[in-house]
Amino acid sequence: MEPEARARLRAARTAAKLSVRELSRRVGISPSMLSQIENGHSEPSVATLYSLVSELSISFDELLARPGVKHRPGSPTPSPSPLVAPDQRALLVMDSGVTWERLTPSPDPLVNALLVTYPPGSSSSTNGGLMTHHGREYGFLMSGRLTVRLGFETYNLEPGSSISFDSAVPHLYVNESDEPARGLWHVVAGCGAPGTEGWVPTG
Repeated sequence: MEPEARARLRAARTAAKLSVRELSRRVGISPSMLSQIENGHSEPSVATLYSLVSELSISFDELLARPGVKHRPGSPTPSPSPLVAPDQRALLVMDSGVTWERLTPSPDPLVNALLVTYPPGSSSSTNGGLMTHHGREYGFLMSGRLTVRLGFETYNLEPGSSISFDSAVPHLYVNESDEPARGLWHVVAGCGAPGTEGWVPTG
């Protein structure tokens, strides 16, 4: 996670008037682990980050937000560019090395578009637990292989294959291969739009 994302996480906890000990108790991690996440000494798992943003009623878009472009006082505020260069993508890195890169220049009210990378042996949950959230997700695997556990079923994605499902169905992503799995993921809001309580992107 970038320093700005950690600062926003800490600010959200403070605004919610929750101590490190209380928030860590609610999300099922140790106080020291939460402190390390906030201070940049440890990366959260996908599951832990889901729990944190859900408990704090914030969105991943808020964590991924980048500071606005500076301009001279008195000059018109420039319109944001629709172009996002590779080095300009907002980025989240999890403890297992899973990365989410936002493909839009700013939070989109209709869809959360992500470039997702799962390193070999990584998963969306360190303890193997399945997760649920609002919306419907659509994934397209560009390279590597990715196993998707969806409810009671298991699906194996290969390059060129795609998957779509209601995110309320318990699911888990696992890369059981020896090469990175990379794909495009889109989550369309179901019960709310990005930025509203309960909205989170793909696991």
